[in-house]
Amino acid sequence: MSDVILLDCWASPFCMRVKIALEEKGIKYEDRAEDLFGGKSELLLTSNPIYRKVPVLLHNGKPLCESSIIVGYIDETWASPPLLPSCPYGRAQAKFWVDFIDKKLFDAGGNIWKTKGEEQAVAVKDFIEIIKQLEGGLGDKDYFGGDSFGFVDIIAIAITSWFNAFERCGNFKVEDYTPKFSAWIKRCLQRETVAKVIPDPEKVYEFVLFLKKMNGIE
Repeated sequence: MSDVILLDCWASPFCMRVKIALEEKGIKYEDRAEDLFGGKSELLLTSNPIYRKVPVLLHNGKPLCESSIIVGYIDETWASPPLLPSCPYGRAQAKFWVDFIDKKLFDAGGNIWKTKGEEQAVAVKDFIEIIKQLEGGLGDKDYFGGDSFGFVDIIAIAITSWFNAFERCGNFKVEDYTPKFSAWIKRCLQRETVAKVIPDPEKVYEFVLFLKKMNGIE
């Protein structure tokens, strides 16, 4: 049995975060796909009895849950290369943006594909405002932490894997409103550690269409 096991779902941006962090650290791991619709494994249910969802990282048999917490654990356990800035202020700023992204971004995107008409128009407007705020946090830097790809970039870039689906459902383009943020997305996708993890946008879009149908949203 591997020392590091990831209970995974290919379409989950939260699982993608963990995989990118492991790739950045050069950590070999065993990827175990979970069937979230046909029946979750006993290992998942016992490893994450509170939320019963992926990702779960098992390190030497000990389970860790919640993607941002897992990425933090990976960064502390395998120190090189560091994902957080060395100074306390830089680390605090990074954690602020991680918290912001966790609370806002994916749910705002979800509101786009879960709605129609005027309600969807409001959802698109709200989503764009969040991206504009993120673009403000990025500023003129290559990455959120400066010159180096790091913690905040991992947390955010995984969720952008669903942007194509959000855009097509809401009939808009992120690039039209936030060109610097869009350039950051393209920059991150050029990294091997990111490119090998992020799935085909068309597959994600088809997955979202499946979710819409499953939830009776036409």
